[in-house]
Amino acid sequence: MPVKVRNMVKMLVIFSLWQGKKHGYELMNEVEKKTGKRPSASQIYPFLEKLMDNNLIEVEEEGGRGKKVYRLTEKGIEFVEKKLDIFSDIIAATIEKDLSVCAHCGCKVYEGGIKKVIDEEELKFCCEHCAESYIS
Repeated sequence: MPVKVRNMVKMLVIFSLWQGKKHGYELMNEVEKKTGKRPSASQIYPFLEKLMDNNLIEVEEEGGRGKKVYRLTEKGIEFVEKKLDIFSDIIAATIEKDLSVCAHCGCKVYEGGIKKVIDEEELKFCCEHCAESYIS
């Protein structure tokens, strides 16, 4: 059965594993740090089992107490990178309305930038250099 990532907890788990191998407690801490709410073990471990069943992660024992550490397989890395591409498209669409385009170089500016009135028209620039170059 295919793995579905339909909530933020699952997205954060696979993103955290993409950053490096982790044990379950570390994954729970990562999710809590990002969301402000501690996920339950029943949210984390069944999802890890599903990832293992689909050969997206491997588990190994580490340390003297046999702590389980999870890491992505090559197939898992490809899976996560596809999900990250989708997620980045969502983020890009969300912030697109807040972007302005530099009148000189055409780069997109999210925050800051410079506004100049030229010929009674307010233009936006990414930096002072572009504003001066446009005017010159």
